[in-house]
Amino acid sequence: MSRKVRTPFPQSKKYKSPDGTIRIVWNNKLHSWDEPALIPEGNYRSREYYLYGIQYSEEDWKQSKRDLKGVPFYKDPRFNVRN
Repeated sequence: MSRKVRTPFPQSKKYKSPDGTIRIVWNNKLHSWDEPALIPEGNYRSREYYLYGIQYSEEDWKQSKRDLKGVPFYKDPRFNVRN
């Protein structure tokens, strides 16, 4: 019997370059649900939002974050079908 070895789930890493650029990387892609994934030269006004390596506007990123929370489809009253 062989045992399955669990590999740890990859954690995001925060890198800061000498010029002040801050990057948050997950699985070798820019990604962050909590804050901007790229802040060029430490200038927060020019921040960029990425999810799984795809760039989003701030509004789209916030909408994606909002979509994670809420009622599951099987508890949503709109989908409650009774015959």
